[in-house]
Amino acid sequence: MTPAGTLADVSPALAAALGVDGFADGLGIGDARGVALLLVDGLGAELLAEHADRAPALAELAARGSTLRAGFPATTAVSVASLGTGLASGEHGIVGYSMGVPPLDDPDAPADTVLNTLRWCAHGSTDPVDLRRELPPERVQAAPTVLERAARAGVAVTTIAPEIQRRSGLTRAALRGGRFHGVSALGDLAAAVLDALGSGPAAERAFCYAYHGDLDLLGHAHGPGSRPWLLQLGIIDRLVAAIAEDLPADTVLAVVADHGMVGTDAGWRVDLDTTPALLAGVRRLAGEARVRHVFVADGALDDVVAAWCGELGDAAWVRTRDEAVAEGWFGDRVTDAARGRIGHVVAATRDNWTLVRSRIEPMETALVGHHGSLTDAEQLVPLLLARG
Repeated sequence: MTPAGTLADVSPALAAALGVDGFADGLGIGDARGVALLLVDGLGAELLAEHADRAPALAELAARGSTLRAGFPATTAVSVASLGTGLASGEHGIVGYSMGVPPLDDPDAPADTVLNTLRWCAHGSTDPVDLRRELPPERVQAAPTVLERAARAGVAVTTIAPEIQRRSGLTRAALRGGRFHGVSALGDLAAAVLDALGSGPAAERAFCYAYHGDLDLLGHAHGPGSRPWLLQLGIIDRLVAAIAEDLPADTVLAVVADHGMVGTDAGWRVDLDTTPALLAGVRRLAGEARVRHVFVADGALDDVVAAWCGELGDAAWVRTRDEAVAEGWFGDRVTDAARGRIGHVVAATRDNWTLVRSRIEPMETALVGHHGSLTDAEQLVPLLLARG
């Protein structure tokens, strides 16, 4: 599968299809009066191809669709920010499931706060501290969103997601602009997408973003390709078919995923919390099981790099911050703010390896499915287009 682009290309292409100035259609969307972007969390391109028989509507769209690279790390908060802003992680600054954040007014200071970017709270705390006041999402991710720019151009913009996400930190950081429509089930999600697109000759230009997260949830809990996962895939297939069948004229439905997923088990696990050699000289750890940001004590960088390379061997790609940036892991451009949130050392696991933290992250350690790294299983996601 040769990727046609990245997730950061999707929203700009859809905005260009609506005629919003300042955007280019690099994905061949074509002109439209209304566009709907449906994010199916965890629907990797390799997983969809492997289980195409369980999702005939998605498979039919995939046969004439394309693939994209998710971007790095391949995890939900990072990908949602790329979809929302049209920027890679090095520009929008959401660089992990959890990330070290220096003081916002001093990006060169130590990254002593570890922010869980999905929950916008202090990561690893038994009693999570809400950080929306200390770290305002609009400052952590300050770039204007595509939704904001489309709304300012007169497009009717709607975000459709579970009600709990209405004022979440990630919504404020990545999806601000237009109105929020809270939903609780697949039926009202489908209806809300179709309502947002409108119909008839008087219908206005419309851009809606919709999110469904249950496939990812079941992949984490039971493993990608498990029976619960496959049954959920079939339900999503019917969801997409129902929306596609009723699309108003001159509208486009774009179905994407934020990442793929790999299954793993204890035999492929390195527990950082019980491996002293990997904690020596380390001040803070962030990221998740497939990608770790390592913040080191002063003067300890060389020793930490040597220890992580020596202990992990072929289980991970290990790079210094400067090396990862130079190799383009976080995109072509990395801002000063984003650079300060990237670990002094970054480890991205190969094959099915995970770097867990059994004491600090017991819930995440117990998961069966993981994502975040550079493998095609995690990086390649589908771009499926249906037209009204």
